[in-house]
Amino acid sequence: MSADRAYRLWCGAGLQVPPKRPRRRLEASRPRPATSEAANQVWAYDFVFDACANGQQLKCLTVVDEYTRESLAIDVAGSIRSTRVIEVLSQLINVRGASRVLRSDRGPEFVSRALLRWATQQGLNMALIDPGEPWQNGTAESFNGKFRDECLAMKWFRNRIEAKVVIDTWRRHYNEVRPHSSLKNLTPYAFGLQCGLVAT
Repeated sequence: MSADRAYRLWCGAGLQVPPKRPRRRLEASRPRPATSEAANQVWAYDFVFDACANGQQLKCLTVVDEYTRESLAIDVAGSIRSTRVIEVLSQLINVRGASRVLRSDRGPEFVSRALLRWATQQGLNMALIDPGEPWQNGTAESFNGKFRDECLAMKWFRNRIEAKVVIDTWRRHYNEVRPHSSLKNLTPYAFGLQCGLVAT
């Protein structure tokens, strides 16, 4: 059928062509997300959700160093609010020193007044990604994908306690055994040692 006949039938049926939407373009003047040029400069964090066989919900807070790709922490609980996020980050700061930037999406736990006030007191910069732009938190998204594919999708947790043990074991394997092509086939632990950091 020719294009002209299709157009006649289209018009005869009273159909209308939907208006063409303009393509969204990234403004040239728009600031790019802060990049990590050394270890312990930018920490990316996010949530991953799962469930146990007994019906208990799992909410996992993942924290990753963007430069070394090291999994700094995976906090597992049924519910994690901003106060718990502050506790996890405070423990990491006590062990490793403060990061310069914290990168996250705009979830309610990450933009709460308590967390923003705490970050200001600690002298931390908050790099909140734009809504609907997960690529701006690419390190956390990449890690969460590996975490889901290699751990959550492969393991069967009977309860939350077992989940915590298995997930922490996987985190240590990820840091100390699993090589990364982006780190010249070194593990995050070995790469962190080269950067003068001791992995946790």
